[in-house]
Amino acid sequence: MKSIAILALPWLALSAPASIPFDEDISSIQIVGGVNAAVGDFPFIVALSLGGLFQCGGSLLDETTVLSAAHCVTGESLEGMFIRTGSLNRDEGLFSNISAYTIHPQYDRDTSQNDVAILKLATPIAESSTIKYAKLAPANNDPAPGSILTVGGWGVSNTATSHRPTLLQKVDVPVVSREECRTKYQSYLVSEQMFCAGYAEGGKDSCQSDSGGPIVDADKTVIGVVSWGFGCALPNYPGVYARVGALLDFINSV
Repeated sequence: MKSIAILALPWLALSAPASIPFDEDISSIQIVGGVNAAVGDFPFIVALSLGGLFQCGGSLLDETTVLSAAHCVTGESLEGMFIRTGSLNRDEGLFSNISAYTIHPQYDRDTSQNDVAILKLATPIAESSTIKYAKLAPANNDPAPGSILTVGGWGVSNTATSHRPTLLQKVDVPVVSREECRTKYQSYLVSEQMFCAGYAEGGKDSCQSDSGGPIVDADKTVIGVVSWGFGCALPNYPGVYARVGALLDFINSV
């Protein structure tokens, strides 16, 4: 359910809308160009289901708290909203219903600004051999251009198939400078609360239904939350992430 931007580019013969719509037709597509993750790569990742169907990712912060994307849960009913964690298989592991969620008060669906939400679990989940609480980036952390980060999520290997493997996927992507990212996305907002990561040649990226999931550094610190982008793994259009270091006041206040 990663937000998809439609850009006003002559060669695409598209006109830019006022908002960044979700592309529901390809909402099943997830990590592109990735590989199977190993046990321990993302011991805090959760699979979030809405209406009983898997839709997004998230990060377990403590026994009752999950960090995800605001656009995953905005307007959604708590009925049928639950997470699973502690397994590479998104249909296995420990289960908990969601009892409440709080969206960033300044979240803007049109621009994806402040695209984070905090979910509360009905059933506490303790740490174990396969579950560890996420470590968040410190305040004001801003990943350096060129640094390699890793995105985790459940999904297919390319955008040509609708098959969704149930095993956790991961992909490494380099951080792109905010200035370069703004040039690529033209009039779309790439704010200081966001950062971009991806290859100029494309081929590797997060995508729909990876939304809300973590992008981490080599120490498994959560640096960002999967938010939006133009298509998935397309050349010159990196993925855009909500920057945890700029949003800690909200995350820690809920």
